[in-house]
Amino acid sequence: MLSYERLSRKPKIFRSFTGLDVSEFDEVYDVLESQYHDFERKRLSREGKRKNEIGGGRPFKLELEDRLLVLLVYYRLYVTSTLAGFLFDVDHSTVLRDTHMLEPLVRDCLPLPKKIQRLTRRLRTIEEVEEFFPGVKAFIDSTEQEIPRPKKDAKKRKTHYSGKKRRHTVKTQLTVNSNGLIVHKTNHARGRRHDLDLYREHHPPLPKEVEQDFDRGYDGVRKYFPDLKCAIPFKRRGRGRGHRGEKAEDLTPEQKEFNRQLSSERVVVEHTISRMKKFRIMADEFRNRLKGYDAMTDIVSGLVNLRILGK
Repeated sequence: MLSYERLSRKPKIFRSFTGLDVSEFDEVYDVLESQYHDFERKRLSREGKRKNEIGGGRPFKLELEDRLLVLLVYYRLYVTSTLAGFLFDVDHSTVLRDTHMLEPLVRDCLPLPKKIQRLTRRLRTIEEVEEFFPGVKAFIDSTEQEIPRPKKDAKKRKTHYSGKKRRHTVKTQLTVNSNGLIVHKTNHARGRRHDLDLYREHHPPLPKEVEQDFDRGYDGVRKYFPDLKCAIPFKRRGRGRGHRGEKAEDLTPEQKEFNRQLSSERVVVEHTISRMKKFRIMADEFRNRLKGYDAMTDIVSGLVNLRILGK
């Protein structure tokens, strides 16, 4: 049977199972424990939804520390609830119920992108901006995750089909600074939407001094945001109508060098996405209901931010 007491004795395995070091887990748990009493009081005193008196109903089988461990193991490994229940010697329904109840509190205890975003709105001087955005740059990209093929909703099968992935997916846009810290995250969008279309509707409200760096998927962003300070890689372009089949002109050496430099700087956002996808719940096909998808990405991005801020 897995437990915090047993797993924490083996730090390497603990990190492999949870995505956090033991010290990082303890940091999250201390904040969680300090807020848990008020959280439970509000949850139990909700009006009009209780069937039993406060104090009635089934008690939690696992301690708070182990319930947090269950949630992190579930997110990191994304095993079935039946297997997770077997590992912790509880029923699979207990795993789902405990993780569902604990998710809102865990979100409050982590450095979520929306919390970071609130801090960026308070930046006034260029020195404050440079401290928060090293190099005065931010990097934007989108990531997709496969979902099961919708069986009953023909419209959803069409809107969520990604031509790029050849799968039904949902898409999330991220904005990170030069350290990889996630400063903005959108809610999920249907996989068919273009990156530029998603940015047009949900562009991050960053300080105007910050340069936003894109990949080729955002080609044309200056058309919609002419005053935006940004960098976009050069792209080979054909001569247009009447010249079909003709090869587009090659980029100049200066343009190729600019693309290489931009790509080497933008790799930080790719590394951040890779960190998020180490939590298998965001890398494998998402088996849970989509209404809980944004809460899941909030927690994963908060865990990634926690590790980056701790370095």
